[in-house]
Amino acid sequence: MKLATVFSGIGAIEQSLRRLGIDHEIVFACDNGDVELNLLSGKDLEDYTRLTKLRSKKQLSDPAEIKRLEELGVKENSIAEEIRTQISSMSSKIEKKQFVDALYANNSRQTNFVKKAYMANYGDKLSENDFHLNIRFLDGRDYKKDKIDLLVGGSPCQAFSAVGAKYGLNDTRGTLFYEFARIVKETQPKVFIYENVRGLTTHDDGHTWEVMRSVFENDLNYRIAEPQVLNASDYGIPQSRRRLFVIGIREDINCKDFVYPEPVELQYCMQDFLEDNCAAGHFTYDKTTGELIVKKVPGKPDKKFTLTPAVQKYVLAGGTSNYKTSTETDLKIARTLMKMMTQHHRAGVDNYITVSKKPLVLRQLSDREALRLMGYPDDFKIAVSSMQTLRQAGNSIVVDVMIAIVKQLYKTEVFN
Repeated sequence: MKLATVFSGIGAIEQSLRRLGIDHEIVFACDNGDVELNLLSGKDLEDYTRLTKLRSKKQLSDPAEIKRLEELGVKENSIAEEIRTQISSMSSKIEKKQFVDALYANNSRQTNFVKKAYMANYGDKLSENDFHLNIRFLDGRDYKKDKIDLLVGGSPCQAFSAVGAKYGLNDTRGTLFYEFARIVKETQPKVFIYENVRGLTTHDDGHTWEVMRSVFENDLNYRIAEPQVLNASDYGIPQSRRRLFVIGIREDINCKDFVYPEPVELQYCMQDFLEDNCAAGHFTYDKTTGELIVKKVPGKPDKKFTLTPAVQKYVLAGGTSNYKTSTETDLKIARTLMKMMTQHHRAGVDNYITVSKKPLVLRQLSDREALRLMGYPDDFKIAVSSMQTLRQAGNSIVVDVMIAIVKQLYKTEVFN
């Protein structure tokens, strides 16, 4: 199988194919790793940063400031388009990539930790020359000759999420959907898998999804299986994580209709995935079926994940007078892992485990435990800090959900 991914993260689909033992080639991957490329400068950049923060907090109401942000968005897009025009005139994909890499080197001092984690785990299947930093400047036409079988990605979910500001396709993050669509058009994969938050289809009374469906079906000529929300706990992982999936099959391919996977009975609880009960190296998988193997071998998570008394008091406070939250810990099915779990939210938001009852001592999930709750076995290399690994786990797609989807895709015979 020839695979390509955008908004690649730490490689959920790559891990799925590895666990299933499916021979595959990674044609390209793309992820900016939350490293922003500042195309604006000076006062423009200051205003853009300030106003987008206000909008994300739903505090942008001044008409003049709203207009200013819109103007800056247009200016930023214009600069990006100029760069894309410049890139399209270049003769080779290596020249294009070096140009974009230089843009990042000159305009950002941040490290792309996602790329570091990705290449540590899949560098045997992907040249660094084919890991791209920005989907806007990725020219998919350079890869059309590779005849990609499967393209997997999404676009930033904050534009549609219940915890975001819900600006949808009017949000600069939402417009990255069109970049995903462009890559589909330029590479023409047999199949694409598009993943996003469950609120996508109801955003703006369904208008947002109808626009996206029209792009997929009418502009790109793909048959779309009706979007479906899949929960990780229905596919072997003890985590409540509901995400929306869209499967598109190219119109000219004659195959059976795609049917979403049926839920399976959950065999594990969160405690089975903890290092206390399954020591490092004992969370593996069957190399024939891809099924997880969780051995009961006592272990010890690093003490650095234990909460300080001050943090623990905050976590168990139960919220404020205006916002009450659960103080329940040690859940059987984990709450949704989020990239912000490093910030120690209230007990009702994140997952906490009891270290001792008298006196009461709690800890957060370790980086390895977070990866396990996303379906990554212990042979997944942790190449970045614990904080970065927790963020990356919270941003990932659940591997076992992807495994279930891939199995269903093979039943359609689309890859024959």
